[in-house]
Order: sequence, then C-alpha cells, then structure tokens
Amino acid sequence: MQTAYLGLGSNLGDRLAHLRGAVKGLQRHDDVRVVAVSPVYETEAHTKSPSESQPDFLNAVVQIEVEGGPEHLLQIAHALEREAGRRRAEQEQWAPRSLDVDLLAVNDVVRQTERLTLPHPRLSERRFVLRPWADLAPAFVVPSPFEETVDALLQDCPDSTPIRSVGEPLSTEID
Repeated sequence: MQTAYLGLGSNLGDRLAHLRGAVKGLQRHDDVRVVAVSPVYETEAHTKSPSESQPDFLNAVVQIEVEGGPEHLLQIAHALEREAGRRRAEQEQWAPRSLDVDLLAVNDVVRQTERLTLPHPRLSERRFVLRPWADLAPAFVVPSPFEETVDALLQDCPDSTPIRSVGEPLSTEID
C-alpha cells in the first residue's frame, strides 16, 4: 500500500455533493482505503485572465492508501471526474468544472510522463491545496523538487487568494 494525497475541487452544480461523491467513489474501490478527509474550504477560482469570472471553488484534500501505481490512481481519479459529469479536454484547463481530482503526491514518488507529473508541479502556488493538506499532514515532506513539508510550503505560498472554511465534513463514514 502506498500513501497518496488527492486534491478535490468543484465549482459547478452541487459542489459539496460532488466532493462527497468523490470520497464515496474512492471508498468503492477495493484497492483504495480512505484514511482521512480535510475540512472543506471555499476560494475564488483561479482564472486564465484577471478579467474572467467563474463561480467559487470548494476544495478539500483526501489521504488514501492505495494498491497499485500512480497511473492506476490517475485512472481512478479520471473515472471519478467522469462520474461527476466532467469531460476532459485540452481547452478546458481553466474552465469551470463539476469535479477536479488532482494527484498531489504518492509517497516519495517523483515521476514525469505525458499524462502524470508527481508531485503535482504547481502545488506550492496553491493555497487552496496547501491549507486543507496542512490540516491532514502538515509534516509530510513533499518530494523533489519541493523537498519541504506541507506546512512550510503553506507558510511560503505566494497565493494571496482569500480562503474560507466551509465547516462541512465531506464524509463521516471513513472505513
């Protein structure tokens, strides 16, 4: 089993239901065990240009244990997004989405392929990822090129976008 951290985000439809659905979807997999789920936070959407406007995102981080490699976990993440109605397309990088599931880190794996980069290459620039992650694992050392704890990355994060705690748990039924 490998420990992995997944970032969840939603800014379309019933955002909280999409996040809860992702956690329940992870629990349906025999080779995945949900260990912990962060509190939910709300932030303004990061957009391609300052003049663009989108609905606010709800974000959370999930700690799991998983059998199989990161590519297998990426397949699970994409399946969860499809179940929530997301259709991945190159032009959709900055578009609103019902569900976004990002692999943040899988143990100390460092990988760069056409489909997957671990750890997530922009995680140090995203307070909406680091704040909930620090609630779960502040002392986790994010592998190269970061080689810092989640808490240290949060303290140095250049993202000044306000982040608000929603106070809603995603799941009270973690197995």
